[in-house]
Formats: sequence, C-alpha cells, structure tokens
Amino acid sequence: MGFARHPAHHRALRGKASAHRHRHPGPRLPHRGRTPRPHPVKKLFIIGAGGFGREVYAWARQHPDCGVRWEPAGFLDDNPSALKESGDFAPIAPLGGHRPAADSVYLNGLALPELKQKLLPPLVSAGAEFLTFVHPAAKVGERVKLGRGVVLCPGAIVTSDASLGDFVVLNLRATVGHDAVVGAWTTANAHCDITGFVTVGESVFMGSRASIIPGRKVGDGARLAAGAVVFNHVPAGVTVFGNPARPL
Repeated sequence: MGFARHPAHHRALRGKASAHRHRHPGPRLPHRGRTPRPHPVKKLFIIGAGGFGREVYAWARQHPDCGVRWEPAGFLDDNPSALKESGDFAPIAPLGGHRPAADSVYLNGLALPELKQKLLPPLVSAGAEFLTFVHPAAKVGERVKLGRGVVLCPGAIVTSDASLGDFVVLNLRATVGHDAVVGAWTTANAHCDITGFVTVGESVFMGSRASIIPGRKVGDGARLAAGAVVFNHVPAGVTVFGNPARPL
C-alpha cells in the first residue's frame, strides 16, 4: 500500500572491459542503446499549514517516494503567517484561487472534517491529483479499500477487508479492524480504536483514544470525545463522551 514505488532503472555497463568482466547479462533495456527516462518528479503541496499539516509535511519527507516521484514544494494556506512560529521552514501559497497544474500533486493536511469538506472539493473539481498517503510505519491488511486523499500516519493499522472513504485521516497509532467501514472526511485521532464490523459515517471526528466496540454504528457528523468508549449506536450529529459513552 501507499504510493507506488517505481523499480530502479537498469544501469548500462561502462566500457568493454566491464562488459567482459561481468558474464551475467542481466535484464535487458527496453530500447537498444537508450537508458529509460526517469519518472518526472512532481511538486507536492500540503493543503493546510496548521499543526497536522506540518506533521504531514514531515512524514512525506520520510516516504521512499520523496525525491523520486515528488518533492515537497510547500503549503497551500490562506494564512501567510501560519509557519511564523515554526521558522517559516517552507513556502506558503494562497489556497483561495489556486489552480492545479499537471506537474503538481497534493496531500491533505487538514484534520477537522468540516474544513476538509469545505476546502478540498473545489480543488478536486478543478482537477487536483490528491495522493493516498500510507506512511512506511503504517500497516495495511489484505483486501483493504482506501479512498482518494486518505492519510495513514505512523503506526496506523487497517486490517483485512476494511474500507476507508475519501480523505479519511488515521492519526498516530489509530486502528481500523476487519470489515469496518469508515465514511469520507472522517478523522480518527491518535490511538483511536475502530473495531471489527463497525460502521462510522461521514465527517465523524474521534478524539484521541476514543474506541468503538464491534458491530456498532456511528452516524454522520457525530463527535466522540477523547477517551470515549462507544457501546451503543451513536446518532448522526451527536457528541458523546465518557465510558460508557453518553450524549454531551
């Protein structure tokens, strides 16, 4: 899972002496006398230069595709001072009015579902290519479905036959169990536990260490406070807290 890794290009042998020294011919080049062109390196923009966006920027730099398929080019954010306290370590371009280009790709750096749902669709409609990001330290099981723009942070785990909709975020060490379904725009923060056969609706926000026992359903737009343990179905738009979780 994660970004597709391109196999290393074959290197032509240097000089006749080298050719005689190495008897094994190795794989053949696809074109005689020509070395394959490297895949063009695209510009990678992170949407949102807030706390989560800065984390995504750092994790993107740790991915094996960095410098091979794309190179971080900065952030898109309408707050030009968003990185001031962090030393302005990367460029910020305005998000409003941005026109996606063919030489650019994008990663979601927004955690709040309402911001994702408001700011990302215009870019998608304009043709922006959003990557589905799986950090090298995340784990993905078999027959898993990951939507466009999903971000799996370090330590996140998605097990067999689970499905994540577009722009879902699993923060540090969040887990999704077998056969679970997580709707678009949803964010599960650090150490959240979505167990087997759970259904989580769209635009749900789960605070750190919130958990849902097997088979339960959480409606669209619900909010689970940090540490909430869901034993019963949660209606759409309801905020719950505590153990067992109850409406706020």
